[in-house]
Amino acid sequence: MTTQSNSRWIDLRSDTVTQPTEAMRQAMFNADVGDDVWGEDPTVIRLQQVLAERAGLEAGLFLPSGTQSNLVALLTHCGRGDEYIVGQQAHTYRYEGGGAAALGGIQPQPLPMTEFGGLDLHDVENAIKPDDCHFARTRLLCLENTVHGKVLPLDYLAEASEVAQEYGLQRHLDGARIFNAVMALGCRLTDITQHFDTVSICLSKGLGAPVGSVLLGPVDFIEQARRWRKVTGGGMRQAGILAAAGLHALEHHVERLADDHRRARLLAERLQAAGYTVATPQTNILFVDSSELPRTALAQWLDKHGIKADCLGRDNIRLVTHLDVSDADIDRAAEVFTEFLREHRL
Repeated sequence: MTTQSNSRWIDLRSDTVTQPTEAMRQAMFNADVGDDVWGEDPTVIRLQQVLAERAGLEAGLFLPSGTQSNLVALLTHCGRGDEYIVGQQAHTYRYEGGGAAALGGIQPQPLPMTEFGGLDLHDVENAIKPDDCHFARTRLLCLENTVHGKVLPLDYLAEASEVAQEYGLQRHLDGARIFNAVMALGCRLTDITQHFDTVSICLSKGLGAPVGSVLLGPVDFIEQARRWRKVTGGGMRQAGILAAAGLHALEHHVERLADDHRRARLLAERLQAAGYTVATPQTNILFVDSSELPRTALAQWLDKHGIKADCLGRDNIRLVTHLDVSDADIDRAAEVFTEFLREHRL
């Protein structure tokens, strides 16, 4: 196998690496703008209204990133010394720098995650603290959908919502890839969002925008969140240029997520046929079992042949399909992985 020129990488590390399309760039160029800190940017206002309407929630707030959107949600839901219940592998707990604890004095109560990515609801009930000065006050249940490419079933969301409401907890969804869940389930966005008080939706993953997330919830909640956005440095001025990319993505890039899912399944099938252990993906993320593989050698091989992959995990390699990955790229990636096993006689 000849070494591929690195002028054309096939980047499977994440769906955050997508480049804006020419049509998206044109929409950004033509965007009407104002000062969003003053609430005067018409394109930002439109984006917030469009997503809130689609999700069946009252209002929205545009923020620079999903991490900040989740952080602002936690700071608005919880006070110092309060607690939120979350999965041990959830993004808000594991991959957001401990921001809620560092900046808000908010205590996470992490729980083991089930095979499908949710929390055992008996564990949730047992984790809720009694009203006693010895304990942190349990205020919030935080779920994620999709989580590591897995889709939470609608009936589970309904049951989780009922448990939270029974104990007086607010409900937040990290919906960074919620449209992947919508496409995988063949449902409406509101079929998911109806079970939550607040939802964070990322525009810069599978939807292909360069920047931004929108936090959705009740009007009074979003007004409080606006203050926290300012406090945490998320206020932007003529942000309509960025919001225009999000509007374009919502109009043109949601249905095409099905192509990402199809390509992920195709890549999984090719790798399985080559001898890799790969779980069949539900959406656009697949994991290759690397526990018995020489990971350093594989990472070097992929780099040599123009493939970027997340090989940093102890037991898995994460591969993510997205807007900038074609059918030809899937064929090429499968060939590179297959040839690695042949060369190393594995």
